[in-house]
Amino acid sequence: MTDFITGFHARAREDRTVTYLPDGRPPVVMTHADLDRRARSVAGWLRGTGLADSPVLLLHPAGLDFLTAFLGCLYAGAVAVPAPLPLSVSRIDRVNRLAEDSGARLVLTTDAHVEALSALSARTFDTADLVPPVEVRPDDVAYLQYTSGSTGHPRGVEVTHGGLTHNLELFAKVSGSTPVRRIAGWLPHHHDMGLVGLLLQALHAEADLVLLSPEAVIARPIRWLRAISDHRADWTVAPDFGYSWTTRRVSDADLAELDLSCLTMAVSGAEPIRISTLDAFADRFAAAGFRRDALNPGYGLAESTLVVTCTVRGRGPTVRTFTPQSLAAGKVVGAPDGVPLVGCGEPDGLAVRVVDPVTRQGREPGEIGEVEVAGPSLAAGYHGDPAATAATFVTGLDGRWLRTGDLGMLFEGQLYITGRLKEVLVVNGRNLYPQDVETAAREAHPDAGTGAAFGVRDADSGEHVVLVQEMRRATQGDPRSFAGTVLQAVTREFGVSASVVVVRSNAVRHTTSGKVRRGHMRDLFLAGELTALHSVLTPSTQEALRG
Repeated sequence: MTDFITGFHARAREDRTVTYLPDGRPPVVMTHADLDRRARSVAGWLRGTGLADSPVLLLHPAGLDFLTAFLGCLYAGAVAVPAPLPLSVSRIDRVNRLAEDSGARLVLTTDAHVEALSALSARTFDTADLVPPVEVRPDDVAYLQYTSGSTGHPRGVEVTHGGLTHNLELFAKVSGSTPVRRIAGWLPHHHDMGLVGLLLQALHAEADLVLLSPEAVIARPIRWLRAISDHRADWTVAPDFGYSWTTRRVSDADLAELDLSCLTMAVSGAEPIRISTLDAFADRFAAAGFRRDALNPGYGLAESTLVVTCTVRGRGPTVRTFTPQSLAAGKVVGAPDGVPLVGCGEPDGLAVRVVDPVTRQGREPGEIGEVEVAGPSLAAGYHGDPAATAATFVTGLDGRWLRTGDLGMLFEGQLYITGRLKEVLVVNGRNLYPQDVETAAREAHPDAGTGAAFGVRDADSGEHVVLVQEMRRATQGDPRSFAGTVLQAVTREFGVSASVVVVRSNAVRHTTSGKVRRGHMRDLFLAGELTALHSVLTPSTQEALRG
């Protein structure tokens, strides 16, 4: 198997392009062959510094400079460390932790950011001789993918050259017999889905790539759809919140200008997938030519480079409904009006199994347990953390398995994800999934935005449900009445008493991929650091706060 960088160097074409669409400025266009030449220049410069054997921290805004620097690191045999450009105090602190944890001795950035990052000794690269890529072994580390969302010690996933190549080939297989022609998207390049699912997948597939900045799309999501429409992209990727946000924010006038009939692969992943989001997106943009069978739910994580399973092109989402009681008990029973779960595709190229989280004994199809994964895409481990590596990447007589920490099941051949093992709420002996509580709250009131459900414990009576719930248009509504409506819906659906903290829009924190940071919101709640519009706390929750 030819590694990714050798393959791209050998096939870099003058007729394939990478285009960045900056807001309000002309597009920046580079051919794959141009990118190869620039990357070889970066590699030559890196070798000249004598630091090519050390991790290199990459701090770049959205655009093509990051891709040049990243490929240059791989060409030189250096370990690339993608990171978010630190434009705030919290991000500066995070980048400082990444630099310390990775052992990076060199920081690359753009000319515009050298002075601002002088404390990190940031540099731009100078023109150098065009050198060929170094020879690498499959188990050599290509880059460190730092998992997002943690406020504590960072954890860098060691993605190998062999794992990257295998995962790119695995991802390409979901396209079927029709190769991808043009990929358009906006996810951050320091996130695994943006890096592998957008940037590197386009280069590996010899496809055109059209990029936008995450900030531009969050501000006006119509830019994402216009890029797809104008450039005739057939592939895009985004987390669930990206599709949801776009559905809500695109006007009828904007919709009339779009032609999305070109889009045959719209991958959704990186967080729990809601069928309500997919249905709403498909219904909203059907008038623009979007077809529901272009939706491709998938599942993956950084520890497997990116993708584990993904629905193949043209199949569309598979949805099955189950009784809430059976989901809580861990063995599903179908029901026409039950809780809907979205299939994430059939395992192909990686082994997937579901086990008891404690004993690791195998579960039968339809039984919920921890999802484990094995195969060539798995990362080498966590950088500088052998204890975490040994606990997560478990080696035994049956091979090396990744304990994902995700709960799910195999059913009718497909993988279904039900929640995170650490986030499951165990109330009176029942398992409740926080995303189900959040969905019930969101559907209870038209002003309900994002919610974060988590559990708190007191010394005597176990775990209690707390919901931090955003209220849109808070200045026009009554937070007290809003809280009562949400609580009534949650109590009616799940049969548990709950506490609710009403907050303004954008108060619930997310990771870079859009996942709700439930653990962080729990920490803020317990520390009394949430600014509440209104709160309704059960006596048990108040006791837990005092404890």
